[in-house]
Amino acid sequence: MYDRLGDLPVFSPDQESDPPEPVVTLTGMIRKSDGLIIASPEYVRSIPGGLKNAIDWLVSREELIHKPIALMHASHRGDDMLAQLRLVLATVSSGFLPEVFLKLELLHIPQPEIETHLSQDKQRHDMENDLNRFSAAIET
Repeated sequence: MYDRLGDLPVFSPDQESDPPEPVVTLTGMIRKSDGLIIASPEYVRSIPGGLKNAIDWLVSREELIHKPIALMHASHRGDDMLAQLRLVLATVSSGFLPEVFLKLELLHIPQPEIETHLSQDKQRHDMENDLNRFSAAIET
């Protein structure tokens, strides 16, 4: 899991040949991974700036080009952001898997109840199905 998007400096093509440490860490993690699952909220009906900045750092690098990528979303809204993110990911990676999409509607569930909600049979079944489809895509 990578949770340091806020540590990435603003993308600069001038730094691509000698990227800063947070970019080196991110690209190293991606290189070692079998695939990526991206979970992101929307921000003003768009891709949050931190996520877009991370993708910008990866565009001209090889780590993302063929990497299997799936999306996960935890809200009943955000369709505009998801459409934009799908377009961007399909552009930067031939491994983007638009058919593998786990949508969990957690927006109005109080934090202490989320674990109970996710442990219900239907939620577990949906998560297992999508993770199995993602795993199968990675193995091919």
